[in-house]
This record gives sequence, structure tokens and C-alpha cells, in this order.
Amino acid sequence: MQTVTIYTDGGARGNPGPAALGVVMYDAEQQELGRLSEFLGEATNNVAEYTAIVRALEYTATLVDGSQTCQVTLNLDSELAQRQLTGQYKVKDQTLKGLYEQVKALEAEFASVDYVHVRREANKVADALVNEALDAL
Repeated sequence: MQTVTIYTDGGARGNPGPAALGVVMYDAEQQELGRLSEFLGEATNNVAEYTAIVRALEYTATLVDGSQTCQVTLNLDSELAQRQLTGQYKVKDQTLKGLYEQVKALEAEFASVDYVHVRREANKVADALVNEALDAL
């Protein structure tokens, strides 16, 4: 069984404001598989966080052979997204609900997807990718 560890981050300067996402993916040996840094336009922090998760799962599905046999661990510094995706919190915001449903649909492409909350200090690469996209404006 193949394993992929992903770190995602999304952020906005202002809330809402100019927003971006950052994603970095590693294989079981902690070798980098890929990274994403994307400007999103005007969005909230939460929309940016969820969009990062969607893009991460979409990209991972293209990187791995037989994604149905792939176990994914998503490390998020958004406690809200992690708790919503694990069923601890309900998703009430309609925009987030649409992104949440996209994430849940993408989960079906993998053997398993786990969501882990990590502190910002443990998510430096993804955070730097967010800032890189925002600084490029």
C-alpha cells in the first residue's frame, strides 16, 4: 500500500482578501512528490484552506499509480477544517459546504484519507508557498 503525506495551507491577507494556497506532498520515505502554490483571488481564510485540500487531493490522484491503494494523511493547520472533515463540527457556511462536499467526493479515490491538525510551526513549507503566491502580486 502506497502512503502519501500532504501538508496544506491556505491564507488571505484580509478576511476576505487576496488569498492563496500552498501544498507539499511526500512519499513514505519523506521524499517530496510535488508542491503547489496558487493565487486564488479574493477569498476568506477558510475558503483558501478548503481549496488547498481540494487541490491537494486532485493533484495526488494524478501523481500516484492506483490511487485506490493509496493511504493519504493530510496535515492541516486549520483546526476548523480538520474538525469539520472528521465530523466533529458541522459545516454551516454554504460556500464551505460546497468545498467540503468536493473533498468528500475526492476521498473516494483513495484507500483512506486521514485529517490531522498540526501547528503552524510544523507546516512551514506549505505556509511559505502561500506567501510566495501572495507576494508575487
